[in-house]
Amino acid sequence: MLQRRKSLKMLATAPHVVAVAAARRAVHHSTETLNLDPMAPRYDLDAIFAALADPTRRAILSMLLEDDMAVTDVAAPFGISLAAISKHLATLAAAGLIAQERRGRITWCKLDPEGMRAASVWMRCFGQLDPVDLDDFERFLAAELAAGLSDD
Repeated sequence: MLQRRKSLKMLATAPHVVAVAAARRAVHHSTETLNLDPMAPRYDLDAIFAALADPTRRAILSMLLEDDMAVTDVAAPFGISLAAISKHLATLAAAGLIAQERRGRITWCKLDPEGMRAASVWMRCFGQLDPVDLDDFERFLAAELAAGLSDD
């Protein structure tokens, strides 16, 4: 029994367990407004982008776009263990991108569209920057040069 307590204590303080717990707390305590202060902590955005960084998790989100799925159905198309899929699902849930619900013996996963809101708002801020059209710039320079030569 003492050995089991020691191993559970070691597991609870493992870096990946601590990081997931911190991400869960951050998502749980996040506010509805998006703070664009560069010095403000971005635990919710960090967790969302960390979750989206993995191609397996992005594929899971794509699958959940169509319908709610049981964990075993989510795992079926992937060549990895159910435990690995469960870890991916825990990361997505900690980031607030999916919700899990237990119905009897089956755990169901569904996409949480609100979970992506903070990242979407943050990314939309960059959409306001218009790309430079070099063809227009070249025409402007040619017109300015022509006007400058005609003034001489």
